[in-house]
Parts: sequence; structure tokens; C-alpha cells
Amino acid sequence: MTDTLYYDGRCDLCMREITRLEKLGDGTLALCDIHSVDDATLPSKDTLLKNLHLRKADSTLLVGVDANVAAWQHTAYGAWFSWMQWPLLKPAADWCYRRWALWRYRRLYGADGAS
Repeated sequence: MTDTLYYDGRCDLCMREITRLEKLGDGTLALCDIHSVDDATLPSKDTLLKNLHLRKADSTLLVGVDANVAAWQHTAYGAWFSWMQWPLLKPAADWCYRRWALWRYRRLYGADGAS
């Protein structure tokens, strides 16, 4: 089993990132559009849309910055993203990501979360 990144295929910014990951990736990361997933072991579609999720090969589910950093580890540029998990910087990176993710979700799906 391989790591799987769940992304929002209706988000232009997300798709640019996925295109970059596909181009630069080492072929060991599966990419799955949230809008086509049917897996009862995952959180709800709405929950998946609110934050980036990555399921590790061991079934551990990573969310937000941790999912992003883990996804980029499947490229030659993974080390460039690891600073987001440094102990003194992680709280700020998590806060910034949560704010951005909320803004993105509301922009695409409305404040009420209608998807």
C-alpha cells in the first residue's frame, strides 16, 4: 500500500499543486480527488474538503500542514517543506494553514459548507 493524498479537484489552486506534485513526484504517492472518493473509512466529504488529508501506507491519517509536508516527501523537494514541522515554527504554520483552508473552503463552498 502507498500513501494517498486526498485533494479538492474543484479548486484551481489545489489543482496547480497536484499538477506540480505529479510532475515532480517519484511515483509513490497516490492522488485521489475527494469528489470521486467512496471510502467509508475516511472522514466525511465535507471534512475532507475543509483540510488537506493524506493517508499513510500504515493507515495513519495526516491533516493540514502535516499532510502537505508528507506529500512533498514523495518528491526531491521534500526537505524544503520540513521546516513547517520544526517545533518553534509548527504552531505558526498550522495557524496559517487553518486560516487559509477556512478561507478557501468558504470561497468555494460558502460559509454554510454546502458542497
